[in-house]
Amino acid sequence: MSMLQQRGGPAGLSAGIRLKQLAKEAGNEDFRVLLLEKAGEIGGHILSGAVIEPSAVEELLPDWLSDDNPRRFDAATAATGDKMRFLTARLAIPMPAPPQMNNDGNYIVSLSQFTRWLGERAEDAGVEIYPGFAASEVVYKSDGSVAGVATNDVGVARDGTAKPTFQRGMEFHARVTLFAEGCHGSLAKQVIKTFDLRKESQPQTYGLGIKEVWEIPPEKFRKGQVVHTMGYPLPADVYGGGWMYHFGDNLVSVGLVVGLDYANPWLSPYGEFQEMKHHAWYRSVLEGGKCIAYGARALNEGGFQSIPKLIFPGGALLGDTAGFLNVPKIKGTHTAMRSGMLAAEAAFAALAQPHDGPILLSGYERSLQSSSIWAELKEVRNMRPSFHSPLKIYGGILYSGLEAFVLRGKAPWTLRHPGPDYLATKRADECRKLEYAKSDGKISFDILTSVSRTGTNHEEDQPVHLQVPDLDEHARLEWPRYQGIENRFCPAAVYEYVEDASKDVGVRFQINAQKFVFSPLHPVMCALTPRVRSRSCIHCKTCDIKDPAQSITWTTPTGGDGPKYSIT
Repeated sequence: MSMLQQRGGPAGLSAGIRLKQLAKEAGNEDFRVLLLEKAGEIGGHILSGAVIEPSAVEELLPDWLSDDNPRRFDAATAATGDKMRFLTARLAIPMPAPPQMNNDGNYIVSLSQFTRWLGERAEDAGVEIYPGFAASEVVYKSDGSVAGVATNDVGVARDGTAKPTFQRGMEFHARVTLFAEGCHGSLAKQVIKTFDLRKESQPQTYGLGIKEVWEIPPEKFRKGQVVHTMGYPLPADVYGGGWMYHFGDNLVSVGLVVGLDYANPWLSPYGEFQEMKHHAWYRSVLEGGKCIAYGARALNEGGFQSIPKLIFPGGALLGDTAGFLNVPKIKGTHTAMRSGMLAAEAAFAALAQPHDGPILLSGYERSLQSSSIWAELKEVRNMRPSFHSPLKIYGGILYSGLEAFVLRGKAPWTLRHPGPDYLATKRADECRKLEYAKSDGKISFDILTSVSRTGTNHEEDQPVHLQVPDLDEHARLEWPRYQGIENRFCPAAVYEYVEDASKDVGVRFQINAQKFVFSPLHPVMCALTPRVRSRSCIHCKTCDIKDPAQSITWTTPTGGDGPKYSIT
């Protein structure tokens, strides 16, 4: 085929639509574009805040909101006002928001719903979409260029033997392969390593975003209101912040982002989020409401200086895979979509030319560097790393204000990130132990109840997709130093240390030490006999990023497995 795309998020779908638009304009009806998606349906693994800037979708699909378009997106809520608050334990202090956070003309959406709609528009355009196909391996030609991807074998038992349902995975070959896997994609990791794409960039840094959707009483609903908070409950040396967006009919999106470069291994992002909701400012809105959805995912925070080389023989990196999130703006959908459109235009032009060898999308890099993506990321490049100053969050706020209102990205310097997030972790005995209050079941919830709201499930009898070469060695290295950091950084209760006197360090490291059962009549997750499982994994990738020993590798499970997000 002409084009192959890995993953059906905003970047990949925008690339597919733009390619088919160009092919139609050129009269090339035989131009094939194929898109693989690991979720069971488009949008099923998509989660974000989300307030979107509409510039890219308006260019790609100008009638996306038009009343004259029967296929318009009908779940967008226009942003009507911005607020920003600095929280202490008792107060919510108004503070000025930087101009990057102005949401005039933007829309609050469920990114899962928006992506599902975008997938329908891609199919209308002629993109061949295959949900439930989990690509697990990059395929290379004899000359070292990318030939395409291969999907998992299916019907493989937990012990690696073939079941009666066994089917060999398929290879998909194309002249150009675009990788749009979202943050910290497993295939993008392979490509970045193979072609040394980070040779000239700083390390990528990450945050973990945790989100709930609530139905609230109508008298508390403020349609279109956008609020962001900083401060409590996060310690002053931890980057992050909360949000609450009022959208749809009496719905609010509430969440917290925690920078994964935190030092204290006792910190639990999930615990911090539950604690944040008990602050009087959040609690006043949520009381009397009902939590209807939960989810979490990692997001890129490295910005401009962490963008790797984006092209390699036979393909390119797009969207969040490339790291195009604008952190101060708290937006990345528009940059992801625009990168997909630019990649599509470069690929279509390149494919129209005769080639003896592999295709290199040099035009994609050139167009990116002259695009609004490059300009806006360069302008804010120093804000996120400024929070590493000795003044902690307060120094970061002050410097970011200077950048936003005075320097505006024109400073002759570029601040550096200290290093990969996992290296920031200190030993447990060097840090203050943090304790979190028990959930009340009304505002805050235990983690298993939250995971039950994701619809997550994995086929039970399959190889564990969270790969640790040696569980005992992992425990021997990490337990004495970090006292179970995996229990705390995971927002889905996947990891656990269990007392075991037969082990050198007195504990056994397990991957999801409960078997989780979902009841359609009683949607609460039940814990049964301890076993080694990874069924509760919600594919956030945090373990692959934050594990201090870097001995946990996230790989793709059977296609269609994982969360089933619908309104996140």
